[in-house]
Amino acid sequence: MTRPEVPAERKSLVYQPSGGPVSGVDLPAELRLRDPGHCCCCGSPERQEDGARKDFSSRLATGPTFQHFLKSASAPQEKLSSEVEDPPPYLMMDELLGRERKVYLETYGCQMNVNDTEIAWSILQKSGYLRTSNLQEADVILLVTCSIREKAEQTIWNRLHQLKALKTRRPRSRVPLRIGILGCMAERLKEEILNREKMVDVLAGPDAYRDLPRLLAVAESGQQAANVLLSLDETYADVMPVQTSPSATSAFVSIMRGCDNMCSYCIVPFTRGRERSRPVASILEEVKKLSEQGLKEVTLLGQNVNSFRDNSEVQFNNAVSTNLSRGFATNYKAKQGGLRFAHLLDQVSRVDPEMRIRFTSPHPKDFPDEVLQLIHERDNICKQIHLPAQSGSSRVLEAMRRGYSREAYVELVHHIKESIPGVSLSSDFIAGFCGETEEDHVQTVSLLREVQYNMGFLFAYSMRQKTRAYHRLKDDVPEEVKLRRLEELITVFREEATKANQMSVGCTQLVLVEGLSKRSATDLCGRNDGNLKVIFPDADMEDVNNPGLRVRAQPGDYVLVKITSASSQTLRGHVLCRTTLKDSSANC
Repeated sequence: MTRPEVPAERKSLVYQPSGGPVSGVDLPAELRLRDPGHCCCCGSPERQEDGARKDFSSRLATGPTFQHFLKSASAPQEKLSSEVEDPPPYLMMDELLGRERKVYLETYGCQMNVNDTEIAWSILQKSGYLRTSNLQEADVILLVTCSIREKAEQTIWNRLHQLKALKTRRPRSRVPLRIGILGCMAERLKEEILNREKMVDVLAGPDAYRDLPRLLAVAESGQQAANVLLSLDETYADVMPVQTSPSATSAFVSIMRGCDNMCSYCIVPFTRGRERSRPVASILEEVKKLSEQGLKEVTLLGQNVNSFRDNSEVQFNNAVSTNLSRGFATNYKAKQGGLRFAHLLDQVSRVDPEMRIRFTSPHPKDFPDEVLQLIHERDNICKQIHLPAQSGSSRVLEAMRRGYSREAYVELVHHIKESIPGVSLSSDFIAGFCGETEEDHVQTVSLLREVQYNMGFLFAYSMRQKTRAYHRLKDDVPEEVKLRRLEELITVFREEATKANQMSVGCTQLVLVEGLSKRSATDLCGRNDGNLKVIFPDADMEDVNNPGLRVRAQPGDYVLVKITSASSQTLRGHVLCRTTLKDSSANC
């Protein structure tokens, strides 16, 4: 009897008891797992001998062999969102259903993980799961994780220890509690998580969220299940993320995934794979739906968002090479063809003139003049650019494989400020990278003073396995030196950001209202064009579109605020009127 072929999108690892073979095919040692009968998360012996589990195991044993997974690893075919998939041969269709089990999701790390959480929930919701914000009533707990630094991973290990008690105390009258690790930490550590924490039932890498219903079905049998395969084409283009906050005024829209830059310190290419971009049409469809829902701001997301390149339309796959910022280079062969970021930004900004457009996180190399000109011309594209420098030393930048020198970076900063008057700049910096000397550190301090960023994200270097730095460089800066340099960078950043932000005092700025201030029930909070938080009293104001009408600002309203004071992170002022983005004139 010929076994059915398994679709490429379902290729994943199903952990077998006793480290044994799958249908007679020996698995590599790293894919084996000890007998689940000795695993604390598999329930009582009575449950393990349950007839349903025996039936499941027998079906699993007669399922596809490991060779089928390898054989099916051919070029993936694009899947239509309307297609109804057959279940894997070792699962019945009803076993893929959530049966109204309640899912609790926790998100750690960057904005991409926030978007991933919405994607994962969209997939589970369609499979019949319910969402809960109450940890105690959850049947499934999923942690969407980050691996960018060691501290981020340690946070997850600590959280798992807390959840272990919750799982141990689970009443037998309830369905067993299942715990899953999603995202970058699952991708980086793989089976180490399953071996170290037996209470983890499911692992799903960033490209495996479609597989969550199957993984959870396998976990229901008492076995641990994982899919940590990276994809060359998965963008979740046909999955409409479910907004987690019904009162939200803004949303993240993922436009590309992965990164090809291979900076020597960065784990992202190893946890999220190679760059691939969503089709422009699917992005515009999502933005239009968000506009129809009344959202007033979208942030286009990607690990290297401005290297976007949509190759889905053949007529645009010409031989034109990508334009880079002057003085910048790549670590890979120049890419050709496709619809670029400038085209996407142009199209997105046309969807709704009253919707603000932001994007993050870019790489400095991908700011050709056409992108800068578009930001300058369009009122609804925020005049704010994140420009990660990482270091102010050309020698360290070379060791980081960033593709530019300090001089090229500073020239780009000047060019951006000339092209977009009043632009707000933010950046990332790493303190204590491999081989960084005091002179290198001083150069970074001087860059902070020279540029005067409005916002900054600064961290001590944390070496990650698999990176080029791990294999070729030495983490030779003592921890206490890293922390001292980091504190110095933070101090200088705050001084310069305060100076930069104080230039707004006396200006009238357009602010998108988000809601009440966290520190005062009598104040409202919103963000200006530069993405800085603005606090102002909750007071009556005029509505410019309805002369004589007095109103109170609501989340999602645009208001004009006159700035009266500024710090390194916040602006304060008093509200003047409610307006629209089109009618506003928030200039000094």
